[in-house]
Amino acid sequence: MCSNPKVLRIAIIGAPNAGKSTLSNRLLGRKVFPVSKKVHTTRCKAQGVVTDEDTQLCVWLTHLHLSFRHKLDEAMLTDPWDSVKHADLVLVLVDVSDHWTRNSLSREVLKCLSQFPQIPSVLILNKVDLLKKKFILLELVTELTEGIVNGKKLEVRSASKSSLVTEEAQGPKHYEPRDLKNMKGWPCFREIFMLSALHGEEVDVLKRYLLMQAKPGPWEFHSGVLTSQSPQEICDNIIREKILEYLPLEVPYGVIQVTEMWEEGPSGELLIAQNLLVPRKSHMMMLIGKGGKVISRIAQEAGQDLMNVFLCDVRLKLKVEVKS
Repeated sequence: MCSNPKVLRIAIIGAPNAGKSTLSNRLLGRKVFPVSKKVHTTRCKAQGVVTDEDTQLCVWLTHLHLSFRHKLDEAMLTDPWDSVKHADLVLVLVDVSDHWTRNSLSREVLKCLSQFPQIPSVLILNKVDLLKKKFILLELVTELTEGIVNGKKLEVRSASKSSLVTEEAQGPKHYEPRDLKNMKGWPCFREIFMLSALHGEEVDVLKRYLLMQAKPGPWEFHSGVLTSQSPQEICDNIIREKILEYLPLEVPYGVIQVTEMWEEGPSGELLIAQNLLVPRKSHMMMLIGKGGKVISRIAQEAGQDLMNVFLCDVRLKLKVEVKS
């Protein structure tokens, strides 16, 4: 531990697939949270931990957009409120490549921000690399902030910088309670960042900003810790990510993972065996694939990811069975 520690607790909120896990992994410098195009890839209530010299960033991923089709653990329903309530800063992530959702913040996000208006928040426009017409960013900034950032009205002159706002006339300093139905944006963001979490573009600018926002206080984790997840939780999540990636629609959500073996091999390698239990035979056939190709690919890719996380050789065996 250092002599003058600083800490910042960060909650990342946003619609499914806005890139919360990808951004967290970029900030951590290693893939710790699973990433998939399907919703609810990240199920555990876990923190990522970034330690840089005397400063520690504790990053919470939150789940605001819950679908009734995917019944998750009851505890996850209160997770967003817990995460945001204990945060020093809220990052609101918006996928600017999704033209269906990018023009307004979701009701869940607005509800969360209005619940805790005293906690500073920052708007992050993600996936800017996928936008051919960059002028769209100017329109989005105005809509998503209601034309006000850091208590000042905006005049946006350039979309070329990652934090692009210039300030003019004074706007309202504090949030006044309003009917959320009539709100598209949030007028209390402190800053705006534009980046591509997937490619790492401008993430270093955001990271420097976050480190500067940290306040004196004791670290929650040892400097070598990357996440509050246990090794087994990391393993489950990575395998689950691959199942989500390679199986269609609802099938992955019915898979139950049971770890049969977790031990160190004779040469220091990690030996893991996991049973994947599925509700019906047709799901088993899909998960195994023709000639065992699908399950082999899942095991190979998950094993590689686990080696990158644990920094040791990993031997992963997966077996598929129908739940009795």
